[in-house]
Amino acid sequence: MNSAPRESYLRLFGRFLRFGLLAWGGPVAQIAMLRQELVDEEHWVTNERFNRVLAVYQVLPGPEAHEMCVYFGMLARGRLGGILAGLGFMLPGLLGMLALSWFYVTYGLASPFFAGTFYGFKPAVAALIVRAVHRLGQHALTNRWLWGLTAAAFVAQGVGVNFLLTLVLAGLAYAAIKRQTPAPAALLMWPLSITLQATAAPSALILFLYGLRTGLLTFGGAYTAIPFLQQDAVVVGGWMTNAQFLDGLALGGILPAPLIIFGTFVGYLGAGLPGALAITLGIFLPAFAFTLIGHEPIERLIENTTTHAFLDGVTAAVIGLIAFTALGLLREAIPDIPTLIIFALALFTLYRWKAKAAVAAVMLGAGVLGLLLIGL
Repeated sequence: MNSAPRESYLRLFGRFLRFGLLAWGGPVAQIAMLRQELVDEEHWVTNERFNRVLAVYQVLPGPEAHEMCVYFGMLARGRLGGILAGLGFMLPGLLGMLALSWFYVTYGLASPFFAGTFYGFKPAVAALIVRAVHRLGQHALTNRWLWGLTAAAFVAQGVGVNFLLTLVLAGLAYAAIKRQTPAPAALLMWPLSITLQATAAPSALILFLYGLRTGLLTFGGAYTAIPFLQQDAVVVGGWMTNAQFLDGLALGGILPAPLIIFGTFVGYLGAGLPGALAITLGIFLPAFAFTLIGHEPIERLIENTTTHAFLDGVTAAVIGLIAFTALGLLREAIPDIPTLIIFALALFTLYRWKAKAAVAAVMLGAGVLGLLLIGL
């Protein structure tokens, strides 16, 4: 049953803006915050309904905490309420990333303070990615066929196969293994991939399309966006280096926002403020659309067993792509013994410390260690 209060648009926006300002610690902490206030305290929906809605968004691409905000905003005030709730939740992270991107481009890492901070940030980001690959694999790779698809995707990325073709073939292969008919709509992204691969100049329009494709392919959480944006910005477009890409991930890790907000940094380095806004719009547009076009049809689609095998195969391939990308980023992030030590400490802490603020604390701690090692 829906018991969401009919709040004013301004009050609704303010509520989710506050959620955005407190969105530290990644999706688990963000979703727990929403559950505590909207379910446990104010009873907008039952706990069972919350879990069922969350399960749908965990299967769909996009940042699930943001999608949950759009869902609750729509419960309260319809589609406009959903848009306002989603904008409120993402606004603090977006503005923070725009400010940090401007500062980064304007001043760079010339000062010892910023050079030292990012010296520590990069191996910590590498630790976050390694943990993400492990956790995704634990949940998604449930049999030898899926492990095989992950390995095949890893190899395919290494020999230069178009990553979208890899994803589609992995989904089709696993659907065939499970003897199910996959959703043919997934094949429609392949022509788009060819067009984007051929266009290296990062205009605002191209960045929007890069972002839209990324937003439609982030199955399993924000970390799955890493190989797609790295391929576009570093390998194909060439407007960023791996070092700069790691810097963007580091900035995303210290902001109260879904980690996928690092895409704003990628767009800013590609085409300034218009590029940053364009790629952000593309990334988050599916997260709005899935709810605004109607949650119930999406829920029926996810419950359709013919979709499951295809998505499972795609997810397995995505893990292989992340693992391959992680290897390249590890080489960039760990050039010497001190950064190897920071990486090991960060990885150990992330596995041992389960607090909501663990990610932000690890990033800040790594930055302090970097400062001490560089020596102010």
